[in-house]
Parts: sequence; C-alpha cells; structure tokens
Amino acid sequence: MNPEAAPLLGTAFHAIGAAAAALCYAPQRYVKNWRWQTYWLAQASGCWLVLPWIFAWFTIPELGAVLREAPAAAMGKSYLLGVLYGVGGIAFGVAIRHIGFSLTYAIAIGVSCVLGTLLPPIMAGTLGATLVSTAGIYVVAGVLLGGGAMLVTGLAGFRKEREIKSDGAASAFNPRVGLPIVLLAGVLSAVFSFSLAAGQPVADVAARHGAGNFQGNVIYLFSNTGAFTTTLLYCLFLIARDRSAGEFASAGGASLVRNYALSLLTGLLWYLQFFFYGLGHVRMGDFKFSSWAIHMIILILLSCGFGVAIGEWTSCRRATKWMISTAIALLLGAVGLISYGNHLASLPGAH
Repeated sequence: MNPEAAPLLGTAFHAIGAAAAALCYAPQRYVKNWRWQTYWLAQASGCWLVLPWIFAWFTIPELGAVLREAPAAAMGKSYLLGVLYGVGGIAFGVAIRHIGFSLTYAIAIGVSCVLGTLLPPIMAGTLGATLVSTAGIYVVAGVLLGGGAMLVTGLAGFRKEREIKSDGAASAFNPRVGLPIVLLAGVLSAVFSFSLAAGQPVADVAARHGAGNFQGNVIYLFSNTGAFTTTLLYCLFLIARDRSAGEFASAGGASLVRNYALSLLTGLLWYLQFFFYGLGHVRMGDFKFSSWAIHMIILILLSCGFGVAIGEWTSCRRATKWMISTAIALLLGAVGLISYGNHLASLPGAH
C-alpha cells in the first residue's frame, strides 16, 4: 500500500537526504596515506554494494519473495542504467581536474537536475498534461529556475577560486577539455533518475508485500550495484596502474582502522541520501518526477549555505559575494516553487 501524498513532508525528507549528500565528502580530508582509488573503492563498497542489501533486508518484508516475483526486465534495466550513472561519476572526477570543483559541481548537477527531472515525463508523454495545470506550471518553472540558479552558483564558485587561489593554481583551468567532459557527466548523472524509474515495477512488488514507505529501497539493489560495477572497474584500473593494492592492508604509518572507519562513514552518508530520497519520493503525489530536481537543488543550496556559514566566501570581492547571495536566493525560490506546486496538486479537487 502506498502512502498518501504529503509533498511538504516529502520535501523535508529530500532535504535530510540532500544534507547527508552535502556532508559525505567531509571525511575524505582526514584519510591519510591512501590514494584516491583506495579510499573511493572502500567507501563505494559500502555505499553501492553492502548498505543497499542491509537496508533492504530490514525494511522490505519478504525480500526473497519480492525478488522472485519482480520482473527481470525491470531489474536488469535498472542495473544497466546504474552502470551508465557510474560512468558519469568518473567523468565528474575527471572534469574537476580541468575546470575546478565549483564549475564541475554546478554544471554537472544543473544538467542532471533538468534532464533527470524533465526527460522522464517527456519520454512518457505526460509533460504536456503536467503543464495544463497551475500546479504543474509551478513545478516545471521551479525545475528550470533551479537549473539556472546552479549555473549562477558555478560561476560564483569559479570567481571565488580565481580570487583566493594563486595564479599557478588558476592556470590549470582548461574549459576546452573540461566543458565537454562535465556535460557528459551531467547527462550520465541524470541517468540515475531513469534507473530509479526503471526499477519502479520492483518497488511496486515490494509495496504489495507491505514495504509501504520503504518500497524504493529494493531498487537500490540494482541501480547501486550497477554504479558499483563501473566504479570497481575504474578503481581496479587505477590500482593496477599505480600498483597501490597494498594500501588496503597498510596506511603507511597512519591508522588503517581510522581510514576504513572514515570510508565507511562516507559510504553511509552517501547511501542515506538515497534512503531519504525514497522516503520523500513516495510522498510527492502526482508530480513524483520532481523528486530528482528538488533533491539536487537542495543539495546545492545546502552546500552553498554551508560554505557561506563557515566563511569560505569572506575573502572574495563584493561582486562575487552578491553573486553567491543571488544564487542562494534563486535556489530557495526554486525549492519554494516546486514545493508549492506539489502542495497545490495534493489539495482535494486538484487536477
């Protein structure tokens, strides 16, 4: 049985998940004497492989029966789309080297936000019906505003990096290489939304077995495993190239237990975004497709707000500070539009 529509509560759950995603990279700075691929494979093993099974086992009644009854086509499609999402994650990491974190984050997530939200209803032929209603217009306007706000955020972040870094650090900027890669990252990151949609028939089976609010957890068994497959292959390539396999058994004088604990914390925070995404998604009512957008927009909003709160922008010029303030205001406006549109659609008599 599916829960009743409660889009404001759904938005709150999306906010919790986005907060977990915004914080998930924080433990990485305390990992010592490990290359990126060692740390990344350790955390990915938790986030993409182990935790989905643990959470599904405890939240999906009769999990074995659900998997036996679920359509194989839906499971396979969700997995394969998850594999493509993993390629997007790799492209994201490569793009950072050429255009910096701020622009990569904003452009990739902005593209992912718009495409991952609007393409599914376009392909299903339901976007036109959505735009007929006032509520639908608010939701789509919020998605587009959020995508534009992310680009403003990225430009502000790039200006900040140029203003506070040395000339030598800024000279690595190479948009001719970085922009095509980050656009690829954004498009393939949006595929995760398709992966979740493809797995919905499996979640429907879980709902019939009494999973209720937690029905979406069963989809992650396939979408996340797909993403892990790509991550595993890429990390193994880097490990072989750098001959760094020994790092899994040694941290070069640092605490090995601490490194694994930090990796596990990263993986847990990263997975919790999906857990709360699922709790929010089932409550969004008629416009469930907006879940992807509101999750991405709140993620960027919280990341920017946290950076402002800890003083990352204090050394920037006044114009740059105004730009990030404008971006935050636009992001808040986008969340408000999407939330209000979903609220209107949930009212009695709404069409």
